[in-house]
Amino acid sequence: MTRLARPRRRVSLVGLVSAALLATPLIAITTPATAQPAAAPAPALIPKPTSQQALAGQDYSLKPWSVVGVATSSKERRAAQKVAEQLTSQLRRTTGYPLPVVPVVAGVTDIKLSTNGPSSLGPEGYQLRVDRKGVSITAATPEGLYRGVTTLRQLLPAKADARTRQAGPWNLAGTAIADSPRYGYRGAMLDVSRHFFSVAEVKRYIDLASLYKLNKLHLHLADDQGWRIQVDSWPRLTTYGGSLEVNGTPGGSYSKADFAEIVRYASDHYLQVIPEIDTPGHTNAALASYAQLNCDGIAPPLYTGTDVGFSSLCVAKQLTYDFLGDVFREVAQQTPGDIIHLGGDEAHSTPHSDYQTFVPKAAAAVTKQHKRVMGWQEIGDTVLPAGSIAQYWGTDDAGSQELARKAAAQGAKVVMSPANRAYLDMKYDDSTPYGQDWAGLVDVKTAYDWNPSTLVPNLPENAVAGVEAPLWTETLDDVDKLEYMAFPRLPGIAELGWSQASALDWTAYKDRLGGQASRWDALSVNFYRAPEINWR
Repeated sequence: MTRLARPRRRVSLVGLVSAALLATPLIAITTPATAQPAAAPAPALIPKPTSQQALAGQDYSLKPWSVVGVATSSKERRAAQKVAEQLTSQLRRTTGYPLPVVPVVAGVTDIKLSTNGPSSLGPEGYQLRVDRKGVSITAATPEGLYRGVTTLRQLLPAKADARTRQAGPWNLAGTAIADSPRYGYRGAMLDVSRHFFSVAEVKRYIDLASLYKLNKLHLHLADDQGWRIQVDSWPRLTTYGGSLEVNGTPGGSYSKADFAEIVRYASDHYLQVIPEIDTPGHTNAALASYAQLNCDGIAPPLYTGTDVGFSSLCVAKQLTYDFLGDVFREVAQQTPGDIIHLGGDEAHSTPHSDYQTFVPKAAAAVTKQHKRVMGWQEIGDTVLPAGSIAQYWGTDDAGSQELARKAAAQGAKVVMSPANRAYLDMKYDDSTPYGQDWAGLVDVKTAYDWNPSTLVPNLPENAVAGVEAPLWTETLDDVDKLEYMAFPRLPGIAELGWSQASALDWTAYKDRLGGQASRWDALSVNFYRAPEINWR
């Protein structure tokens, strides 16, 4: 291999980075003798930052000899180093540059990543600057650093996200950004029960969701059609209850090792996994697996259709709560995050008085594991433990809105997931080849053009925890279909959760959205080219 020529200003500092360079495979690079073209204006970002200022004449170009430096406390070193390595591993793939990662030293490092920022930045805030000297990202935590790196990825040419080596140049327009999120909860939900998705497929969804600063991954793990997470004390939940999926095709489930890998990968992308075990309805897979869970002691057959509301756990049986205690204990042991979702929606076969008895008992099984309770909006009609979260999925109907207000009146926070705006499985229009339309047709504007803090009348603004975009999979059986329904709508929900209310403007947003096409092409995203967007 040919060693890279280094600029004169670094000659006396080669020793500092030589070890890092030797640890990285070097690729012979010929630097063009001609001047590089000037960088274009900084790309329009999604989510829109809190503030962004162009720095005229301060463009920077990544060079073959560029070095990435990390400044952090010893306590955070490992996490900050991982963020740096995630960035450089991708850029090494596309640029062919070595991009060694070293401690920050003045005059040596071109891209500086620091977690020594002020605490006022908060856990996810960051400051980013591009000027002729290089790039700096400053945060107070590794998570904030990661959010800044996702912004840097959008500032780079789209081809930087490709899977293969690309030709330069790698120009960045001069810019200064200060940024932090509006809401602390910004989620994507993936239904792996109606159709099962492998660990690799879930990782792909994590890769794409994390690009837009989402920080929660809600996995819908149990429903009528399949049980997808291993529970050692009730093994037939997966071996039998997870054997099929919608339309009767083979299903699947996650072993504890599989689920641990999903949790690890999500954590590396600063997404907290929230497991959902839907109760007391949506439970046919469990009822089919164990006859004794049924009030009459007779197990129903496995279900592979798409109807809802016909199943219910037996509220009067003590065995039901023993079962839930075992399930929530084992799920909690597999989940380092502080939230477990117990469902609670569409329990049409559970008498209302039984429902009001059941939810507090199920919630107690969750809080016993030192986890916060999350459930769909219906849980607002029951007594909730402190710290609960209600997920609003209503369609502007008065009954759903009242349930959200009831939850908030008990001190619960509310996550906004209105089905007629945020459900990514709703068709874009009548011609959409898959998806559903029971909540209406949801085009890109409809998914974006609403305000989470004012959607439910008389719901206190401080009760809104954030937003989540659910993707139900009754009609979606492969990753291409997931991507088609999620993109381009998921980035809009992400912006509603991150950007300040004053920044939310459909006309400006759709122009920024059009600029994402080249990045999605580089990432091989099967996105819907909505006709109302000028894709470029």
